[in-house]
Amino acid sequence: MEIEEVISAIERQDSISIDESFSFAKITSVLLRIDEEKGRKIIIYILDNWVKLPKETYEIWTDLIESAGFYPYLEKEKEKLQFNNLAGEIRKGCHLSENLGDKYFHEQQKYLKSILDSGKNLIVSAPTSFGKSLLIEEIVASKKFKNIVVIQPTLALLDETRKKLKKYKEKYKIIVRTSQEYSEEKGNLFLLTAERVMEYKNLPIIDFFVIDEFYKLSAERDDERSDILNNSFYKLLQQDPVPKFYLLGPNIDNISCGFEEKYNAVFYKTNYSLIDNKTIDVYSGQKEKFDKPRKYKGYKENVLFEKLFELIDEQTIIYCSSPSRVRELSNNFCTFLETKNIQKKDSLPLIEWIKQNVSPQWNLIKCLEFEIGINDGALPKHINSSMIDYFNDKKLKYIFCTSTIIEGVNTSAKNVIFFDKTKGKKTLIDFFDYSNIKGRSGRMMVHYVGRVFNFNSPPKKKEEMIIDIPFHQQSPIKDEVLNGLKDEDIKPTTKETEQYKDLMKIPEDQRILFQKNGILIKGQKQILDIIIDLDKVYSVTTKAGNENYKIYDLLNWTYAPSYIQIKFLLELCWKNLMKKGESPKVKSLDQLVFLVSEYGRNGSILSLVQKNFNYSKNHNNQNKTDDELLNQSIEEIFNILRHWFQYKIPKWLSVMNELQKYACEKKGVTSGNYSVYAAKIENDFVRDNLTILSEYGIPTSAINKIASSLDKDLSEDEILKKVVEVSLASNELLQYEKDKIFNCL
Repeated sequence: MEIEEVISAIERQDSISIDESFSFAKITSVLLRIDEEKGRKIIIYILDNWVKLPKETYEIWTDLIESAGFYPYLEKEKEKLQFNNLAGEIRKGCHLSENLGDKYFHEQQKYLKSILDSGKNLIVSAPTSFGKSLLIEEIVASKKFKNIVVIQPTLALLDETRKKLKKYKEKYKIIVRTSQEYSEEKGNLFLLTAERVMEYKNLPIIDFFVIDEFYKLSAERDDERSDILNNSFYKLLQQDPVPKFYLLGPNIDNISCGFEEKYNAVFYKTNYSLIDNKTIDVYSGQKEKFDKPRKYKGYKENVLFEKLFELIDEQTIIYCSSPSRVRELSNNFCTFLETKNIQKKDSLPLIEWIKQNVSPQWNLIKCLEFEIGINDGALPKHINSSMIDYFNDKKLKYIFCTSTIIEGVNTSAKNVIFFDKTKGKKTLIDFFDYSNIKGRSGRMMVHYVGRVFNFNSPPKKKEEMIIDIPFHQQSPIKDEVLNGLKDEDIKPTTKETEQYKDLMKIPEDQRILFQKNGILIKGQKQILDIIIDLDKVYSVTTKAGNENYKIYDLLNWTYAPSYIQIKFLLELCWKNLMKKGESPKVKSLDQLVFLVSEYGRNGSILSLVQKNFNYSKNHNNQNKTDDELLNQSIEEIFNILRHWFQYKIPKWLSVMNELQKYACEKKGVTSGNYSVYAAKIENDFVRDNLTILSEYGIPTSAINKIASSLDKDLSEDEILKKVVEVSLASNELLQYEKDKIFNCL
């Protein structure tokens, strides 16, 4: 009997006879010896259909569950599983975590822990549902290491990690930003992006570090931040003694040749999972119409909405190609639910906050009333995290999201729908990304079986997924990585390349400066060559025409630039620091200059929304309603806030600050200072000692309400200790704002 026949019989039948149960158990027992993955798969479906089993066979199935190493399930289901196997009980006890209370490791988690305990470094490729991050908590809880660094690709993931690990704050000071000083008295837990690892001055000796989603090291996957991740990895490896490390990620077949041997590491790939991802093909039966979206406009959407309505009692994640698709589909689904007379709910505190701080007309309100969430890179951080919290607490039934589902958040659901086949407008989802989307279906310890509904033909696996580690492999390697390597770590073959020779033509002091800035070396060199002659005249284009200024006059400012000065800086950066193929997320450079100038002048996002709305209304060529234009303006400005104001503009200002200092020092004249202005832009004009609260995901609206009760001279640590007390005494805070403060701290 084939495995698929066994699983089909388990799922199809209302009950399983004693003979059938024994027969299935015999097949499973054999498979666990010759093909473990298939044996485990049958066990997962048995667990999912346990009520169908005759009680007489409970014990034999319990023994098989133990044989598969599913110890977390043995503990979770101990009331109904009949476990009379003393040897099995002893083995189960051996899988109890020494440091995490009543948590049990499954068989392969226990094995990986033994590798770490042996002193080896560990590189793991395992499914999303494997429980790789549990080992991070085990390491922290063991208190073996004084200083630990956890590097994750997004602030959202780091915030989730901080919430999980804040219970260890008595042993470790938790550090999430570069302005926080580390503790000498107790341990330190640095939860940082790769950029912040590079920016943190005077790191203490690090004993252990973690890189989550380590596939982002690869130069071949064209991730724009792979260079900074390589640099942070290499930086940590330069410490003496060299710290131990744990790299984790999904669906990777191998890593750069020789890396394991050089760094005393073990690469371990496994498909071990305590859940199964069952695929349902929606595409094949609808191929003709799905492949012709213009001719059959709305058809695919309607199939999606009917499927979601059918799944209304279960939670579902819907993968969309972009933030605009997220908005479009979620709004259209609201309209669909209205036709089904679904009762709206107005119970989420976020709704009240949106009405008071954004607009009562924002479509997100209606989505939330229909228990629909959205998650993408364009929303404010605190809203994105609230969406995930609400979804995990089952206060939302649906969540429409972008590639954040792959790498930006830790959540999963009974059902995942692979609706769009691209990432952005043109980049096709490849097998690697599809596998990660698929891996979000089912949740360990919640669902035994997750379902993936394919609305597209799933990508085929073309070749092995081998992650190159550029600072080690050095082919390919970006200038930004190569420039940071010690001479003894650069391979002889690399030194023979034109790339290396061209890099060495740049004066050493400039190469050191460019490396410190951590951004495109060629772009920085081009900018420096322009500004190094401070007396040179530069022509800035304005509405009145071209205006000529000395470069020194354009660079020499502190606290706040004029419109001409900010245009000059952004124009240089736009032309020289934007990476090839990078999406600007604004209509033009002129729009960006205008928005930055306006934001720097009045510090109000809502003011920008209003100005954007007014502009759109005056140039409304598509006959959109005011509500449509308002929603479009909100989404555009929030997107610009996240991408430009909170990330790219502060980085560009920081780079330009260092470049102009260098140029001014060469000429022996006073330089400008852009650091105050950059900090205000990045932190939504929140007072310096209160910006830590923004980092913790507390809305600016709440921070501004309690700011007067928090002394300007308090340190960040003192702020974190006092803010809950101040919040309890405040009568101004909305329920949502109180919830965020208490949940975040």
